[in-house]
Amino acid sequence: MRLETGSGAEKRGCVLLVGAGPGRGALTLRGLQAIRRADVICHDDLIDHALLSYAPPSCEIVAVGKRHGRHSMEQQEITRLLICKAREGRVVVRLKGGDSFVFGRGSEEVLALRENGIAYEVIPGVSSAIAVPEVLGIPVTHRGMAAAFTVVTGHGADGRSLDYAALARMPGTLIFLMGMHHIGEITRHLIMHGKAPRTPAAVLCRGMMDGARRIDGPLEHIAALAQDAPTPGILLVGEVAALHMEKTLQRPLEEFCGDVFGNRFSGKWSPQHGELRLRKRPKGVPFYRRYRRA
Repeated sequence: MRLETGSGAEKRGCVLLVGAGPGRGALTLRGLQAIRRADVICHDDLIDHALLSYAPPSCEIVAVGKRHGRHSMEQQEITRLLICKAREGRVVVRLKGGDSFVFGRGSEEVLALRENGIAYEVIPGVSSAIAVPEVLGIPVTHRGMAAAFTVVTGHGADGRSLDYAALARMPGTLIFLMGMHHIGEITRHLIMHGKAPRTPAAVLCRGMMDGARRIDGPLEHIAALAQDAPTPGILLVGEVAALHMEKTLQRPLEEFCGDVFGNRFSGKWSPQHGELRLRKRPKGVPFYRRYRRA
């Protein structure tokens, strides 16, 4: 996409493509720095919306999210918006769920930015393909069980765009993203091409969001078991789906070691209130001190 420049002198802005991770607490420190510097944030629907509170008060917030059957803005419009805002001399943050380059169309946006001479940087994010199974107790690799994992788009699950024969033979773990509306087709094609019907499988819903849910079952029955599962979600197929490594720590991590800004929390946490009182780090106390034992 090549956009014509205006008649006036073009200012030099930039675009920062930031992977926000798959939910609460998954943003990187560099991603947070980008948000705090932003003049404009163009964000997807599937982000932790609390992240927007870190933007400067003057920051322009634009929702450009795309969900199944519901588009706030078409991809060409999003790309055009990024280019136009950057040409106004502004720092534009393109905030995406997960990682920008894992089925996030970030590479398409980068190509358009390059074509139009816009400075950019890609700030990696935590991919849901690894983080969501991990949070819900499934390692995507495990010695003696899965030495590899394959990440597949759930779009085009009708068999014409995916090589199910190759996927069914693939060792290790199969991870289908954006396939919640096609679980029946995916599992049917895998079994049809030789995947054992009793292979362990799991549907992982809203992994790092409120209402997280894990549904377990054999490959042949997982579609029926997950027919009312909430979105977004992941279909995971492989022996590791039989493992349960969910966390046993019930208190929030912040109660032990503070937040990323070096602040510590005081008082007891309770599920009813869902938050802790914040005690500021004393002036002059080094950031690293919060990790040291008394």
